[in-house]
Amino acid sequence: MSNKFTVACVQNSAIDDVDLNIREASELIYRAVDAGADFVCMPEYFTCLEKNDALYIERGFGERNHPTLEKFSELAAKLNKWLLLGSVAVKLTDTKVGNRSYLLNASGDIVETYDKIHLFDVALKRGESYRESNTVAPGERACIAELPWGRLGFSVCYDVRFPQLYRSLAHAGADFISIPAAFTATTGAAHWHVLVRARAIETGCYVFAPGQCGRRPWGRRTYGHSLIVDPWGEVLADAGEDTGFIVAEIDPNKVGEARHMIPSLDHDRTFASPGLP
Repeated sequence: MSNKFTVACVQNSAIDDVDLNIREASELIYRAVDAGADFVCMPEYFTCLEKNDALYIERGFGERNHPTLEKFSELAAKLNKWLLLGSVAVKLTDTKVGNRSYLLNASGDIVETYDKIHLFDVALKRGESYRESNTVAPGERACIAELPWGRLGFSVCYDVRFPQLYRSLAHAGADFISIPAAFTATTGAAHWHVLVRARAIETGCYVFAPGQCGRRPWGRRTYGHSLIVDPWGEVLADAGEDTGFIVAEIDPNKVGEARHMIPSLDHDRTFASPGLP
């Protein structure tokens, strides 16, 4: 296993102004690198959070001309650092976008992409509801990529509620897992910490979970509390509620240590599904 490294999770509060969000996110990346980060992770939709999902299509960009990819590829190369672009809305057709995560290497090249598999279709209390599947095409494959320090497994936001995805990533060799998010304030306060820690504990992976924070002018609130969690489930850093970033030193050897103490990945068994009562 490779040497220790420092990861950063950036926490921003994107609005519907792509250029402004790019400038603010870039400044936070500069600050994180100045603080010693070797690998910087950004939240879901970190360069644009629209008032409604239809605007991702009406005002969206395809992959070839997306300003986020151009700007942050240049920034990764300039800083000579690996970047995880938590997710970007990429226009696929006239009716659908992909909620797509990008891993950039220190030369600014795209190493891997992942399209969010599980889409956020929920109805909360007091009329708060979301129907991501109306405009987002779901991904169809789990993804792992090689970092200089080990293997990264990908996920995005609502994926965190589907533990089978994370177990498959761990079985495929992931040492670290990313969970970029724009978790709602409502569900975040109830579930975010326990879900992120559970995904680390059950896989024996480090989890890097950068999230958006703050209230938008149109009322939408995101939870913040970006987290870096070790393979034992310990929270190494929590960004709280405000814009900023967190950093933590990552020791890849602790992945093996946690899995040696509790080798649950080796204890999977096949079993019959329950019948109807």
